[in-house]
Amino acid sequence: MKFRLERDPLGEVRVPADAYYGAQTRRAVENFPISGLTAPPELIVSTVQIKKAAAEANAALGRLPADIAAAIARAADEVLAGKLRDQFVVDAYQAGAGTSHNMNANEVLANRASELLGGKRGTYTRVHPNDHVNMGQSTNDVFPTATRLAILAMVGPLVEAATALAEGLEEKSRAFAHVLKTGRTHLQDAVPIMLGQEFSGYAANVGHATGDLALASMQLLELNLGATAVGTGLNAGDDFTARAIANLEDYTQAPVRPAANRFRVTQSMGDVLAFSAALRRLAVEVNKVASDLRLLSSGPRAGLAELRLPPVQPGSSIMPGKVNPSVPEMVNQVCFQVYGCDTAILAASDAGQLELNVMMPVIAWNAIHATRIMTNAMRVLQDRCIADTRADEERCHELLDRSTALATALSPYIGYATTADIAKTSIKTGRSIRDLVRERKLLPERQLDDILSAEAMTSPGVPGQEHDEHAKSPDARRDRTGRRTRARAAGGTTHAAVSPGGSGRARGARQKRVATTRPDHGRAGGGRGKLRR
Repeated sequence: MKFRLERDPLGEVRVPADAYYGAQTRRAVENFPISGLTAPPELIVSTVQIKKAAAEANAALGRLPADIAAAIARAADEVLAGKLRDQFVVDAYQAGAGTSHNMNANEVLANRASELLGGKRGTYTRVHPNDHVNMGQSTNDVFPTATRLAILAMVGPLVEAATALAEGLEEKSRAFAHVLKTGRTHLQDAVPIMLGQEFSGYAANVGHATGDLALASMQLLELNLGATAVGTGLNAGDDFTARAIANLEDYTQAPVRPAANRFRVTQSMGDVLAFSAALRRLAVEVNKVASDLRLLSSGPRAGLAELRLPPVQPGSSIMPGKVNPSVPEMVNQVCFQVYGCDTAILAASDAGQLELNVMMPVIAWNAIHATRIMTNAMRVLQDRCIADTRADEERCHELLDRSTALATALSPYIGYATTADIAKTSIKTGRSIRDLVRERKLLPERQLDDILSAEAMTSPGVPGQEHDEHAKSPDARRDRTGRRTRARAAGGTTHAAVSPGGSGRARGARQKRVATTRPDHGRAGGGRGKLRR
């Protein structure tokens, strides 16, 4: 390999002859052979946008010759178009504050701009990395601004993926609105629930987290570009700040603005930490969905098997025919990594001292990485799993018939102790709750039907209370019938009542009576179940 000799404040440095980077970048490469991870594409783009914005602002203010500014802007446009990306070679784990990354960008643009003006790489007589490309800037305002712009560029696709996932879950909640199943707490049978209600909770949780994330990202619109070293704006000025940030707004189409307090944004990475925390919350909600999908699809013979996930690949190298919940497993791993990235960001954000937080490089890399993998994981989860997930309705009914989940609905009528005894007997003998109540003649058959109807057990209130209070009223009976008829006419979903039998084999003898499912899956009014945009 051929080299050229360059000089920096510490002396001479051998730089590969064909490199667009220079002496300071070469020192960083030699000093930090740590991970093999280099600047993410989003950080390169945002840094180069800053350099272009600064060059054009300085030219407009008469501080930078027009031909040099034009050459820097042209070199920047080449990088933004995808060229010279291999020249950004500094490791993600580098000197504090990101000085090496900033100088990497300064040197690449200076050398390319020099070429465009007829000069040679490594001479810096026509365009200088510090005097021209870095004019009016410091690493201490460039790097936090670049971090914010990089994340902001990724927020749109992130929110889009999260919203699509929430909408996909909501669509499944409607498709599964008629599927009655066993609800579970502590991984034990609890009370009946509609599968649609379960999925509506998933959708709302992802939707709420998405709204919080979008709100947290708004803090990133404040930029400290022009603050230079410690926030005072030395060697920049308010006129430069206003013009440079206006240029960035034009390039990015994001409503960025000068920081209301430049010292705040220079000292603290708290805004990025807040974004990371909101992203972690989204990951927690999505991870819960993925974990539940794995549980509910466990089997196919010896597990819950209430859901059927689309098969995407063979699940074993030794067990023929085995198919695993591969997509949810991937999502779990991504969410764990997002937690880890957030922990690194938290520790680094806590390490700020006096006028600056020098741990910005590790904050930027983790925030960008977490955003990217979370975006892609949610897309895959929706497109390759949720969209084609099916309910095994027979299995849901079978497990409900065998469980003690129906017992709680009887407690207001026969008392806690008697209900507990029936549940205990059901577990011991394998007989259904309904059969045991009927055998002991604890309730009239019709009242038992009302109490154990799917609608009664999955809606607010005491099951069967309406029948208990108005059983003798023909008007009340007509009113109940009329409401069900109107609900069906309005598009309400109907489903069969809980089976009077105790096993899946008795399904053919099920009662034909139906009850309407509430279209809002039992959510309270006032829009609490709607997705936050």
